[in-house]
Amino acid sequence: MKSKRQEKILEIISTRNIETQEDLISALKAEGFNATQATASRDIRQLKLLKVATNGVYKYVAPKNELENSGKYNQALFASITDIHYALNNVVIKTNPGLAQAVAAGIDSLHDSDILGCVAGDDCIILVSKSEEASIRVTEKLNKVAEK
Repeated sequence: MKSKRQEKILEIISTRNIETQEDLISALKAEGFNATQATASRDIRQLKLLKVATNGVYKYVAPKNELENSGKYNQALFASITDIHYALNNVVIKTNPGLAQAVAAGIDSLHDSDILGCVAGDDCIILVSKSEEASIRVTEKLNKVAEK
């Protein structure tokens, strides 16, 4: 339920001007989700939503590219990626030996809505995405940040 609600939040803020948590709660309720102020606050924090001024009005927006803004720690991990390919809704990521689990943890910490999860070995990660289209997007983002 949480992931569906958070997906709906991202959809709502991309199509409407949501200025307050109360606006977000009302929009979620109109979409059939039960949400409290605490739930909305937690979702906003987990999704790393930002409030930006547009035409003198503040509204919630999602970060432009979570992978590109992922911090120095993740950037160092992404530099250890040696190869990335996708097949259907899976992305196979090769890393330097011993770093796959750390890279997978870094990817999981991004909370990218296209990514369902990662399984890592020593130097290889299987990333499961929501669809083949999501795999393509994730592959492109990872190639960009890994400079491949």
